[in-house]
Amino acid sequence: MTTQTEPPTTAPDEAAYDHRRLRQWLAGRARAETVDRRDLLRLLAATGLATALPPALTTGAHAATRAVNRATAPGIVKPLPVDRFTIRGTNAETNFAALAGTGHSTPASHFFVRNHTSTPLVDPAAWELRLWGSGLTGRQERTFTLADLKRLPAVTRSAFVECAGNGRSFYASQQGRGAEGTAWTLGAIGSARWRGARLADVLRLAGIRRDAVDVLPRGLDPQYVTADGTDLGRVRRPLPVPKALDDVLLAYEMNGEPLPPDHGAPVRLLVPSWIGIASTKWVGDIEVSREPLFSPWNTIFYRLFGEAYPPEGGTPLTRQTLKSAFELPWNATLPAHTRHHLTGRSWSGTGTIARVDVSTDAGRTWHRARLHDTPRRGDWIRWSSPWHPTTKGPAELLARATDTTGHTQPTTTVHNTQGYLFDAVVRHAVTVV
Repeated sequence: MTTQTEPPTTAPDEAAYDHRRLRQWLAGRARAETVDRRDLLRLLAATGLATALPPALTTGAHAATRAVNRATAPGIVKPLPVDRFTIRGTNAETNFAALAGTGHSTPASHFFVRNHTSTPLVDPAAWELRLWGSGLTGRQERTFTLADLKRLPAVTRSAFVECAGNGRSFYASQQGRGAEGTAWTLGAIGSARWRGARLADVLRLAGIRRDAVDVLPRGLDPQYVTADGTDLGRVRRPLPVPKALDDVLLAYEMNGEPLPPDHGAPVRLLVPSWIGIASTKWVGDIEVSREPLFSPWNTIFYRLFGEAYPPEGGTPLTRQTLKSAFELPWNATLPAHTRHHLTGRSWSGTGTIARVDVSTDAGRTWHRARLHDTPRRGDWIRWSSPWHPTTKGPAELLARATDTTGHTQPTTTVHNTQGYLFDAVVRHAVTVV
């Protein structure tokens, strides 16, 4: 068994892929399994898409102020102490302040949980991964056990996984216009050291054809049924073959330990830099196709809808955006005439973090924070900044990241109805006493 560092690769042309797939789906030239295309079109046409959302996701962004803390959440296995998590329906958001002092990698005990339904308990000894479809040579199915994956060259990669809706509540609290969906603050993210086999190696062993265009991983969690009773099947979302052959892992370890159940045991996908839905947990089979594929998770969900977007919606989301967060409780009380060591983290799905600027006076002045990690693609970076407040009363702390593509966090984010990809600078309220 060897552990290797992933070689640099050329990223696929994701924008061209997105536009091509959207045109094919709208023209009826893409294929779905389990769910009828007419059901998708009906759900897509629903006002605000509200009927396509699960009950736990239809509360609106204002629910951030009334989320309930308790020791358990429906369908989540691990303990959820209230100092670490805020329960949001079937999900558990990490309280970002709880990450202070945990190191670069997020411990599994602090890692957020995003479940569409509930966490399945899968026996690692009985688990198999089935590869099938028209994109395999001779259409021959191939199965891999966990032992088979562990015999392949192993790759260890530090990378974040982040829900596309992370920061959704700020559309309402900062911009005055709410969005449908779980009212995350900034804790729907975690970064870990993932270890596993390259998806590219498994696809080649299975006999992927040169003309294959999509791969469709599917989870082993229970089937997802919408509020109006439409069964959308198990969570699944297609990946373009160029991405699948690039940097995607079939991960079986997290921070040096076997994956915990809530985080995809025994095997999950890790799709670096992309929105979290792409990193399928509890993966059980992968269809490899010579035809473009679609699912509810790249047609109804995880696309941008709203006044700023075409009536049919924007292209399916791929890469994450740029964010920063303080490791400080919301509305924290801090003593005046004391030197404070403000800490936080910044991350980007499109480049590495180049700099982070901090303002302690609501954005009137800025100074550069000190970075504490080597910037890496698809990972976050820790930073710190001193503050010695002398004026008592309410204050706003701001952190603004810039990545190597030249993108800097904006003041506001263009609204979309499902509240995805909020990347504006967050105004973190504190009180100096």
